[in-house]
Amino acid sequence: MIDLHLHTTVSDGRCTPRELVARVRDAGISVMAVTDHDTVGGVAEVLAHAAANGILAIPGIEITAVEHERDVHILGYFFDPEHAALSEFLAAQRAIRVERVRAIGERLAALGMPVDLDPVLSEGRAQTARSIGRPRVARLMVAAGYVADTREAFDAWLGRGCPAFVPRAGAPIEDVISIVHRAGGLVSLAHPGRTHIDARLEALAANGLDALEVYHSDHDMAAVSKYAEVARHLGLLTTGGSDFHGDPSHGIEPGGASLPPADWARLYDVRDRHARR
Repeated sequence: MIDLHLHTTVSDGRCTPRELVARVRDAGISVMAVTDHDTVGGVAEVLAHAAANGILAIPGIEITAVEHERDVHILGYFFDPEHAALSEFLAAQRAIRVERVRAIGERLAALGMPVDLDPVLSEGRAQTARSIGRPRVARLMVAAGYVADTREAFDAWLGRGCPAFVPRAGAPIEDVISIVHRAGGLVSLAHPGRTHIDARLEALAANGLDALEVYHSDHDMAAVSKYAEVARHLGLLTTGGSDFHGDPSHGIEPGGASLPPADWARLYDVRDRHARR
């Protein structure tokens, strides 16, 4: 199995890099990518543990772009994790995350649901490459007894249109594509069935988008068929993965969605030719 969409505690996952590799190994996955949000802080550790367990791991990331105040998640693969311009860009992304979490905390307090965000905010401000976001707030809401689980936290309070929602600021999609390309990577639009920007796909392909994440835990067979055809029509590669975070309320496991070997072979072949340019 091939799972190119996995998260760790370096962003909003619940498994450390070592624990994630163990879960991937036990699931029978042979190729993986860690794709933490706006950070590569877990990549080196994942690559080292994966190699020790006979798993091929590639550098990955999930960067949050913004379009009309909406999050658009962009996956990057095969890039240089130490690329200077990318590192600077990601530091700015994480700073935006800190300010958004702080603003969400203020809204929750005004709604009579205060949570102690100081440790989370301090972690996000530290020079550790850790990336914080709304899932961390949701877990604190669960611990405080305000909601039963993180899904309820998002559905009732933190999601778009909810009382504690704060719109995100950030880079446009085209800028994210450009910075990943500058770092030597390939770019895929994450879970298009959830992102709902189909009308923009042709323009994004013309502006350098390399792939669509056709296979994802939120995509049913109809969505898989639809986006596989869209990718074929636009001449894009396909990627896929579970989007595993380790949250029991979501019930998603490593390998819950995976990329077919033939699609992986095409992706890797393009990466190989791209690297030789």
